[in-house]
This record gives sequence, C-alpha cells and structure tokens, in this order.
Amino acid sequence: MEKKVNELYKLAYQLSLFTIFYNLLEGIVSMILGYKDETLTLFGFGVDSFIEVMSGVGISIMLLRIKQNPEGPKSSFEIRALKTTGLAFYLLSAGLSIGIVLNILNHHKPETTFWGIIISAVSIAVMVWLMIVKKKTGKKLNSDPIIADANCTKVCVYMSIVLLISSLIYEITGFAYADLIGAAGLIYFSVSEGKEAFEKAKGKKDICCN
Repeated sequence: MEKKVNELYKLAYQLSLFTIFYNLLEGIVSMILGYKDETLTLFGFGVDSFIEVMSGVGISIMLLRIKQNPEGPKSSFEIRALKTTGLAFYLLSAGLSIGIVLNILNHHKPETTFWGIIISAVSIAVMVWLMIVKKKTGKKLNSDPIIADANCTKVCVYMSIVLLISSLIYEITGFAYADLIGAAGLIYFSVSEGKEAFEKAKGKKDICCN
C-alpha cells in the first residue's frame, strides 16, 4: 500500500514538472505573439500559463516536503499551495480588467488572431490529457491541492476554448470586440478558480485549528 502511495506521489511530482516546463514554453510564446499582434486574449492566456507554472511549482515543493517529512503536517504545505494558486488567479483577473478598459478607451483591435487559433488548439489537446491524469492522481491521494491543480488545468482548457472561439470569430468576421469578449471570459474563470482555491485553503486551516 505504501509503495503504491509513493508511486502516486512520484507521478504527481512528474506531472507538476511537466506542467512547469510546458507552460513556461506556452506562456513565453503566447505573450510574445499576443504582444506582437496586440491580442489581449492571447497575451492574457500567456499570463495564465505562468499561473500554471506557479501552481506547478507550489505542488512540486509541497510534494518534495511531504517526501522529506511524510509524517509532518501536510495541511500547512497544502494551504500555502492553494493560496499561491488563488492569488495568481486574482492577479490575472485584475490585469485583464485593466487591459479591457484601456483597449475600449483606445478603440483598439488586434492585428490578427491567427496564432491564437493555433496555440489554443494545441493547448486543448495537451491540457485535457493533463487534467484527467492529475485529477485521478489527486483523488487517489485524497489531496485537495493536487485536485485544485487539476482544476487549474481544467480552467486552462476552458480558457483555451475561449481563446479559440474568440480568435476564430475575429479572424473570420473582423468583429472588433471579439478579443475583449474573450478576455472577459478569461476573467470569469480566473475569479471563480481563485475564489475556490482560497475557500479550500480556509477549509484546511479550520481543520488544522480544530
């Protein structure tokens, strides 16, 4: 039984490393192309990729600490990981909100959303697989942070779909506000997941205090 648990923690750690390196690459490419093409949704999607990196780093550190001190209080590690994920989502929401306001005031529209279509299509395929494996692993270990990390990946899937739809609409029709509507969609999911992460962290803290 203990061997199986150790194998699950090892898998969870490997998934967190994959999350970090994949999203570093995706985030850099998305932000560069989003900035170049002046596409707020693609740029925001790139920022979200770095939230995935933060979440992955938080999970990695938590798993390493659990490995080093398996009998120690896991809840303190979990609370820190959950709060890191929640704060990152709120920061993304704030940044996107400012971007939407500025773009509306400046009557701005993207040069092209072609790369948004390509990047979102690749991301959907990768993130769906990653989400499923993370969630299964988290449930088997009964770990809220790993499940929260899977939900973070799930939100990345939703954001990829939002990016794909808004990019397609703009590329096909040239509708000026398609990009801003897509960014608003990213804000909705970011706020929802940020709130959920903090609520889970509070629940863990209450359990520790009892």
